[in-house]
Amino acid sequence: MGFKPAHSRMSVNGIVPGAQHGDRTLRQIFDSPEFWKEFSQSSKAGRNIGLFQNRYLTEPQGFEDFANTTLRKAKKLVEKVLGASTADQYHRVVKDLDRLSDLLCRVIDISDFVRATHPDSRMQAAATRAYAMMFEYMNVLNTTTGLAKQLDTAIEQSSRMTTWGEQEQMVAEILKRDFAKSAIDLPRAERERFVTLSQEISEVGPDFVDYMAPQKEHLTFQSSRLKGMDPMLVRKLTQWGQVTLPSVGGPAIAALRTVQDEATRKEIFQASRTSSRANLERLRTLLTKRAELAKLSRFESYAQLTLKDKMAKTPESVNGFLQALSKDNHPVVEAEVADLIMAKMIETNTSHPTLQPWDREYYMSHILSSVRSRTRNPDFLSSYFSLGRVMQGLSRLFSRLYGVRFVPHETLPGETWNSDVRRLDVISETDGHVAVLYCDLFSRPGKSPNPAHFTLRCSRLIRSDEIQEAASSKDPIFKSAEEAANDGMAMSTPHPEGVMQLPTIALICDFATEPGSRKPSLLSFSEVSTLFHEMGHAIHSILGRTLFQEVSGTRCATDFAELPSVLMEHFAADPSVLSLFASHYETDQPLPYEMVAEKLALDKKFEGSDIENQIILSMADQVYHSPLPLDPSFDTTRVYHDLQRSHGSLPPDPAGTSWQGFFGHLYGYGGSYYSYLFDRVLAKRVWQKVFTSGQDGGAVDRGNGEKFKDHVLKWGGARDPWKCLSSVLKDERLEGGGESAMGLVGSWGIEGRKGGIGR
Repeated sequence: MGFKPAHSRMSVNGIVPGAQHGDRTLRQIFDSPEFWKEFSQSSKAGRNIGLFQNRYLTEPQGFEDFANTTLRKAKKLVEKVLGASTADQYHRVVKDLDRLSDLLCRVIDISDFVRATHPDSRMQAAATRAYAMMFEYMNVLNTTTGLAKQLDTAIEQSSRMTTWGEQEQMVAEILKRDFAKSAIDLPRAERERFVTLSQEISEVGPDFVDYMAPQKEHLTFQSSRLKGMDPMLVRKLTQWGQVTLPSVGGPAIAALRTVQDEATRKEIFQASRTSSRANLERLRTLLTKRAELAKLSRFESYAQLTLKDKMAKTPESVNGFLQALSKDNHPVVEAEVADLIMAKMIETNTSHPTLQPWDREYYMSHILSSVRSRTRNPDFLSSYFSLGRVMQGLSRLFSRLYGVRFVPHETLPGETWNSDVRRLDVISETDGHVAVLYCDLFSRPGKSPNPAHFTLRCSRLIRSDEIQEAASSKDPIFKSAEEAANDGMAMSTPHPEGVMQLPTIALICDFATEPGSRKPSLLSFSEVSTLFHEMGHAIHSILGRTLFQEVSGTRCATDFAELPSVLMEHFAADPSVLSLFASHYETDQPLPYEMVAEKLALDKKFEGSDIENQIILSMADQVYHSPLPLDPSFDTTRVYHDLQRSHGSLPPDPAGTSWQGFFGHLYGYGGSYYSYLFDRVLAKRVWQKVFTSGQDGGAVDRGNGEKFKDHVLKWGGARDPWKCLSSVLKDERLEGGGESAMGLVGSWGIEGRKGGIGR
């Protein structure tokens, strides 16, 4: 399986000599429907190989077989760990527990993907049942005290004998923390209460997200009050002479940006920012139950519980970061507010107008429209970004930086969930075949529009004893013991101790095509940035090929996981990177970079205001996940409005509004919403310090890429992220993390302003 190039000498354009044919094919399979039709013929005939080449998954029933077979293996492994008594058996406990985790994730990760993505409802239903079966068993294991005790004994023995390497020690620490979070040390009655609370949180949380709604669903106006709004849109909303405007969504946003009458904008703004009382009650219930769960688990707050295994470690560190970032961002927002007041002064012909909350979108839109009218149409950029060229560019960039490239691979019958899906093998100059990437990038009816990266199978060493165990099963659906040990999915060339289970990744995007047209899918600059972002997650999964699945690729601290993906957005805007691929799909003329520079300047015009909003939401997330929700008088609305007044330069929301009822991320990111801001700052710092902000070809320099790979990417979650950052940035102040390091990161700011990032 392991294709290896004869040598690793790089050519001028960053492609290994002899690979140009694959490079051209890569562009054509995405840009030419005719070429793809011919290329994909092999997937239409022959025996069904199973989804992702997983031999169990040839039909819906296969999910049950896959789950039951995995469950048998898992239970056998649990018996082995519980029965460990000798030094050698304890030495293997972490390897066995990591394998146990991998067995569960093999079913859970693929099932979760299939139930959300597969077009066949029978496959979705079967995947949902398999997911539930394995998730229930995982919850049983998390409260199995015997496993936690055996892990403690193994850790104690290892500390005396120093027999584990860095990866194994990190996995042991993670597993120990996971047991602690599951209230493993509590008396039985309290453990049962913990399980009940966890179940209740898992029910009210999704309800909070799914049933978000405004208190007032619609507003009605005379059409004369909507002067300035697109007449075609107004006409669509008009019936019997009245305009009925949904209070949230696209039309409401369009009205706030264009309606000239301030009183009308005020009415729309207030309705769009006022959540239903029912959802505010769901939020209150969610926060109270989380606070109770944390208290039961002997934590001061839910934020403290959730931050224990993050880079921040404590709520105090998060707040220190946010305060420092707010201080850095404050002058920028002040300047943006001054611009908005000036625009209002000119339009209203008043000398000292007051900027109101419902003015922001309106005057921002005015200022941006005046700038945009002096520049070219930004849609013109898309002619230089055919999807095939962008994929070609990503492969060339990764070849330059990390010595890996994408090679198109024919799919076998049943391997993919849709005929549009392209399979790419990731080939390393030194290590041969290192990952499989399934790309489902084109729009189609019923498909989710949200871009996403899924790790369907993690990197991990499949050890020789596992292969021997698989050989004894003699399952006829597999051709070899190695294949049986990995369910038929991708493996690398042999390792001294077995074979490497290769990262198997799915990328989902929603890029438009013209049915029946030979014209390629052309991406906006925003879509190019999105694809680069998702590929940042993918390259982390690809290069973070650890021996333990628990720490492979993106399985790292949540507040570190977005660093590689946000960093890739900087590459998407770099002239030397764009020169690798951006050319007109018809004329092949290279992209004039000044067009991109104009677009970037426009996008950043009011970035400070957006950052301020994110800072306030992150602060609210911390207060909401403090002990305060246990107080019956706790008021989520008052908290949010107080934070706007005390930390914002923009006018706060008026009394009576309750936007926090629309803040869906409070469920998925409870206590860690700051992570994206945090990683934006880190990405900016790495871009400047490691890749020299792209100056003098720094964005395509192999030495810079190797530095980032060796200090960050290859570790996945197997090394303390503060240690990774300290070494890659050569900044000893970061080494131990803590409040001082978090505050330092906040002081760097997101923008490279004078006196900011250079400190």
